[in-house]
Amino acid sequence: MLSASLRDCKAWQSEGLPLSTTSNEACKFYDATLSQYVGWRNDQTLGGIEGCLSKIHAADPNFVMGHVIGTGLELIGTGRSVLLDEKLASAVRKMVELSKSQPLTERERLHVSAVEMFSKGYLKGIYSFGLMETKRYDEAEKVAKEGLALNPGDGWAVHTVAHVHEMKAEVQKGLKFMEQRENYWKECDMLACHNYWHWALYFIEKGEYEDALTIYDNHIARRCLSSGAMLDTVDSCSMLYRLQMEGVMVGDRWKELLNITRPHSEDHVLQFNDLHFLMTSLGAKDESTTRRLVESLRELAKSPGENYQHQMAQDMGLPMCEALVEFDKGNYSRAVELLLPIRYSFDKIGGSDAQRDVFCQLLIHATMKSENKRHQKLARCLLMERDASRPNSPLTDRLIKKAMTVHNLD
Repeated sequence: MLSASLRDCKAWQSEGLPLSTTSNEACKFYDATLSQYVGWRNDQTLGGIEGCLSKIHAADPNFVMGHVIGTGLELIGTGRSVLLDEKLASAVRKMVELSKSQPLTERERLHVSAVEMFSKGYLKGIYSFGLMETKRYDEAEKVAKEGLALNPGDGWAVHTVAHVHEMKAEVQKGLKFMEQRENYWKECDMLACHNYWHWALYFIEKGEYEDALTIYDNHIARRCLSSGAMLDTVDSCSMLYRLQMEGVMVGDRWKELLNITRPHSEDHVLQFNDLHFLMTSLGAKDESTTRRLVESLRELAKSPGENYQHQMAQDMGLPMCEALVEFDKGNYSRAVELLLPIRYSFDKIGGSDAQRDVFCQLLIHATMKSENKRHQKLARCLLMERDASRPNSPLTDRLIKKAMTVHNLD
């Protein structure tokens, strides 16, 4: 990215998107920050996103849209919450105060309002990948590939196609696509770890666990341990848990990951995050951390206030957490009883269909392991349902054969 291509005050004005600052430098580094974010990359020649944000504030400390993008990026990272982090809460207040002291455009005021609302948890869901998450897979793939034709380095378009192949159980197509385009998207550091996670899912689907572990060790865990970013962290937790459900011994990887998740055990920013942190404390056999996570969530559920995540804990977060604990203890029937009533509501916790599939698999494994004959029949129903929604899935085929063997069926 060349500095000459970045928009100054006049350029923003000419595009009908005036920014309320007189600093050309602030405008240009705002452009640089925005461009890097939508491209899911850090341009080190500019100092990356963090460097550009620092330069925005240095050029014009009162530039409202600079505060909007900086604070907004902190919030959507989900690793911090205004309820726990006074510095972040103060940043939101400052942004709002600055917006009230200046003659902003209506567009800028709406941006301020959106970030303020997001900080308070009023936005209850995450827009989940448009066409793909509404199961319009062919259209989603078509649009994503049109984007890649214009920009081969578009990590988000790669991500969409990875989802499509995963949801349609097109394993070989997915593997080929990810391998062919790796040199383009592996530099999209804010999304690369997640794309590697998708790549590893294809290997788990095929039952090629060593290849999945290789990707985990070389890319997913390495990036997670380096960044501590929430998306990287939940991907690591989910990957190990899926492998463990498949009967793979993951060794000391849980303990290594616990160093990242343990400090967040009582944050409760997102129920989605909590469930993945719990996978890690269970996998590492850290009973103290497991107990602290579940008990602190239970206390928040008693007086949730206006926090949607805490409101959801009683009916969704706690039953799902308890199901993970019961499954770990070998109480499979109890895990089924906890998950079955809410299995069509998993989307409430956030994440994508692919990410939430770990809980669908958990329910299937619990029904298969349960000694309750009714649960064993349910296992076969769930597997038939899965087979109908994802035809030709090797993972589903393996589970069906396993169920037939375990339940002594011809």
